[in-house]
This record gives sequence, structure tokens and C-alpha cells, in this order.
Amino acid sequence: MNDPVRPDEMRVSDPERAEVQEKLRRAVAAGQLDLHEFDARVQSVWSSRTRGELARVTRDLPEPPAPPPPPPPLGRRFSNDAGGTAMRVLTIVWASVVAINLVVWTLVSVTTGTFVHPWWVWVAGPPGAVLAVLYAVGIGRPER
Repeated sequence: MNDPVRPDEMRVSDPERAEVQEKLRRAVAAGQLDLHEFDARVQSVWSSRTRGELARVTRDLPEPPAPPPPPPPLGRRFSNDAGGTAMRVLTIVWASVVAINLVVWTLVSVTTGTFVHPWWVWVAGPPGAVLAVLYAVGIGRPER
């Protein structure tokens, strides 16, 4: 009767070897191994026949840190609090420029005694329309 095979004595496959080689590559990228040691260990990986031999190649390496979370989808990037802050700043700047131009136009009209064409509308209109469209689209609005 055959004795059961211990896990360390089980044969390894090429995909298992490739997985260990990738772990070694990440260790080089993290600065845990130099290229000479990486080369020696990769040779050991591909000459390994059992899982025990394969485990000994990476026994002294710590697990790499978890990868960073993926960035949020594009639509969510602009509707968060940072987008709201940017919209508030842009609106304050736009309102300040419009107010200054309206005051200047009023002073010119009053001091000359004639009605001057309301040129401040051209300063207020297009940027105000852009801000209104951005807000209507949802950029800068808090999430519900």
C-alpha cells in the first residue's frame, strides 16, 4: 500500500513556478533582492521539482504590501467635495469680477451723464453660462 504524499513532496507545475518567479520580481521591485540574487533564485525556481523546494526559495521574503485601490470612476472624481470646493471658488471669482465690472460701468455712466452700453454683460454672461452648465451637469454638486 502506498503512503500518502506529504504536501512538501508534491510535484509543482509551470504555472506554480511562474507565480513564484513573479513574487521574486516584485521583491526586486521593492528592493528586497538584488539582480544577482534574483537570477540565482529564478534558476532555483525553474529547477524545483517539489512544493517544498519551491517554498524554500521565497521563505525569507515578506509578503508584499497590498496594491493601492483603483482610482474612482471619472464621473465620481468631479462630483465629490473637491469638485464642490472648486465650483465655489470659481463662482466667487466670477462674482467678484462681475461686481467690479458693474461698479466700473456704473461709475462711468454716472460721471459721463450718458447711458454707456452695458459691456459688463459680456464679462458676466459667457463665464456665468459655463458655470451654470457645469453645475447643471452635476460637477460641484454634493452627492445625494
